[in-house]
Amino acid sequence: MDFTLNDEQALLRDGLTKFLATRYDLEKSRSAAKTGLGWQPDIWKSFADELGILAAALPEECGGIGGGPVEMMLIAEALGNALVIEPYVDTAVVAAGLLRRAGCAAATDLLEKLVEGTAIVTLAATEATSGEHWQDVRTVAERDDGGWVLRGAKIVSASTPLASHVLITARTSGAPDAAEGISLFLVDIGSASGGLEFLHYRTIDDHRASDIVMHYLRLPAAALLGVEGGAWPSIALARDEGATAVCAEAVGGMRKVLADTVEYCKQRQQFGQPIGSFQVLQHRMVDMYMEVEQAAAATLLATLKLDADDTTRAMAVSAAKATAGRAAQFVGQQAVQLHGGMGMTEELAIGHYFKRLTALQFEFGSTDHHISRYARLSTG
Repeated sequence: MDFTLNDEQALLRDGLTKFLATRYDLEKSRSAAKTGLGWQPDIWKSFADELGILAAALPEECGGIGGGPVEMMLIAEALGNALVIEPYVDTAVVAAGLLRRAGCAAATDLLEKLVEGTAIVTLAATEATSGEHWQDVRTVAERDDGGWVLRGAKIVSASTPLASHVLITARTSGAPDAAEGISLFLVDIGSASGGLEFLHYRTIDDHRASDIVMHYLRLPAAALLGVEGGAWPSIALARDEGATAVCAEAVGGMRKVLADTVEYCKQRQQFGQPIGSFQVLQHRMVDMYMEVEQAAAATLLATLKLDADDTTRAMAVSAAKATAGRAAQFVGQQAVQLHGGMGMTEELAIGHYFKRLTALQFEFGSTDHHISRYARLSTG
């Protein structure tokens, strides 16, 4: 199997890396995350207009540039390396995939706006009773006067405080924990007329999320995306796409953490010599390197399997997520240990990366969840 990037992929990676190195300031992004809007709209617009990364992984027929999973992986890794807080994975990977597969006019129109950077779309799929099982949907959608009425609640909807639209999973038929009977609805946040309540908050890694309550939220008939009751296959794929993207993001973050740790150990003096000269610490950094490379290899394999059959795809994604989750925990903890107490301060980038690597372990399914899923699928 050839893992060599083609010229267009290499140009995409190098151009994005250069842009982030010269124009994405970590201190400015942390300020925006903590005290501002929670993101930088001008950066997002540059992603769309100057770099085209919001369209890079989408096919040409839906306004994309004609890329695919490999382009998505390259972008996510570069963004993770720069600790970008803008909602690329939530919007340009998860939501864009759901809109593309919905195939209806409303979804196509919104996807064009997403690619242009004028719309932010997120997914609300988790509920208080569902845990990590997204098919356990208690939010109910019922037909009413030619439209729909939604009742229920969602929790930890990532990046929704930044969004113009949110995709909401709701049950139109079937048992509460059945994959059949789940539908997907598009909600324009700005034009929703009552019945919609948000609780916005900042997460431990300086990202934004929302809890959503729907009190008899009325939606037009066109709000239903795709076939009624048949949304689960697309949602399951979107979750695996999101999991693979955050694995790539974790790899990018770990590469930066490892590089910073090695550089720090070359400079930090103890007993009259750099601590990087101590063999026991060298062994620890080699262990960190091995974890990063294992995570990178598993992520690449999962990326290449996203177009495979459901079982093959799910096993590859779960293997990658479990490997990357383990690596993120180990690399993050070792980096903090080698930096000493200052590793957790706001002044050093390492503390911010540590928090993001910790959060990534739980996005789109925790390490334990994916180990269990892999074991279940591998044993039939």
